[in-house]
Amino acid sequence: MKIGYTTWGMPKVPIDQGLAHLADLGFDAVEPTVIAGFTTELDTLDPDERKRIRRLFDDYHFHMPAVAGHLSLIAREPDAHANNWDRFTREVDLCAQWAGPEGAPALDTTLGGGVDDWINEQPLILDRAAQAAEYGAKQDVIVALEPHVGGSLDKPDQAVWLIEQIDSPYLRVNFDISHFDIIGLDLAEAVRLLAPISAHTHVKDQTGRVPDFEFLIPGEGPFDFVTYLKNMHAAGYTGAITAEVSFQVQRRPDYDPFAAATMCYQTLENAFNESGVPRD
Repeated sequence: MKIGYTTWGMPKVPIDQGLAHLADLGFDAVEPTVIAGFTTELDTLDPDERKRIRRLFDDYHFHMPAVAGHLSLIAREPDAHANNWDRFTREVDLCAQWAGPEGAPALDTTLGGGVDDWINEQPLILDRAAQAAEYGAKQDVIVALEPHVGGSLDKPDQAVWLIEQIDSPYLRVNFDISHFDIIGLDLAEAVRLLAPISAHTHVKDQTGRVPDFEFLIPGEGPFDFVTYLKNMHAAGYTGAITAEVSFQVQRRPDYDPFAAATMCYQTLENAFNESGVPRD
C-alpha cells in the first residue's frame, strides 16, 4: 500500500507549492481536487496546465490514484442534471488525460441526494450509476462512488448491492472509513464489505457519533489506524491510503494546510511502521 494525500486539504495552495511540500514529507501518492474554489478547479485547467501538472507528478514520482471531483449524479431537475453530467464527463476525460505509468486515476465522486433517496429514488440511482460506469468504460476510467454520511448512499451494504447490480469493473467505491466510524459501525465489518470493491480510500480522524460528531486531522482523535491498516492489508487492498482534511477542520481560524499535511503524514507513517504493513 501507499501513503497518500488529497489536496482537498489545500484549496488555496498553488499545486506547485502543495506537491513540493508533500514530496518533502515523503508521501507516495496524491489525489488532486478539481471542484470549484480550488487552485486546480476543472474549468481553470487549460491543455497546457493539464500537461504541466502531469509532468509535476512524474517529476516527483507521485502515484495519482484518483481525482476528487465530487458532484451529485442524481439531481432530479433536468437543467441541474445536465450541468452535473457535463461536468462529470469532463472530469472523467481529465482522468484519462492524466493517465500515468500506473494507468488512469479513478474519479472520486458521490451519488448526492439525501438518506431518503436510497429508497425513494432507487430506479434513478441505478440508471445514473449505470450511465456513469458506461462513460467511465469509454475512457478506461473507474468511477469511485463515496458512501457519505447524510447522502443517498451512506451504508456499506448499499454500496455492495449497487456495485453488484451495475456489474461493471468501471464502477467501484471510494472507501472513507470515517463515515462508518461516526455511525458506530465495526471497523472490521466495514473493511470486510468494502475493501474488495474499493478503487481508492480516504482516512480522517473523528470523534463522536451522528449527529454529534466532529471530523479531525489524522492523529488528533482516537481512530485506530494500526488496526485499520492490518485489516485492509488482510483484505487484500493494495492501493493508496489517502489522508483527507475535512472542511470542518479547514474552517478553524488557525488552519494551516501545510501543518495539517505534516500531521497526516506522520500519523500514517507511524501507523505503517507499527502495523508492519508494507509500503510499495
